[in-house]
Amino acid sequence: MGLTEFGRKKDEKINGVVYDMSPMPGFKHGIINNNINAIIKYGLKDSLCLVFIGNLDFKYHPDVNDDYLCPDIMIVCDRKHLKGSFYSGVPKFIVETLSPSTAKKDKTVKKDIYEQAGVAEYWIVSPGGFVEIYYLEDGKYVLNQSYMLEEDKEDEDYNAETEICLREFPHIKMTLGEIFEGIN
Repeated sequence: MGLTEFGRKKDEKINGVVYDMSPMPGFKHGIINNNINAIIKYGLKDSLCLVFIGNLDFKYHPDVNDDYLCPDIMIVCDRKHLKGSFYSGVPKFIVETLSPSTAKKDKTVKKDIYEQAGVAEYWIVSPGGFVEIYYLEDGKYVLNQSYMLEEDKEDEDYNAETEICLREFPHIKMTLGEIFEGIN
């Protein structure tokens, strides 16, 4: 069983089934998460909201059962729902960065759980340079933006300087180049 840098096994419990998230994802996964987290953390300075990076479980049915997910990045603003190693409120924003062992679950099961929980914005990021941004509209996720990074300035589809902002935090902005900085 793999241990996180915090010394505990990384797993998730969905519908009563525990899923071991070992092996740990590759270095590109960590670089992307650190890039996004750093920008968000700076943007939330002097705010009541907090950003967490893979170290806080999200209990999405706290009154019904003890199921939980461990999002790669999560913004929480209602601090009264922080208890020990979990959050039982509704996050404002979640990012899942794909890895081969979790990609299908991130794009289906977890996306459905976040949608049903009422998470307003959900990003799916692939180390291959893809970003999908979903907004909750009338209780359902709608794909708002989909990007594929093109870093070659000579290419007509060059978009590394394309700026993305968080819907609920429009002052927090990042470019596609910043998201994927350092993975090559």
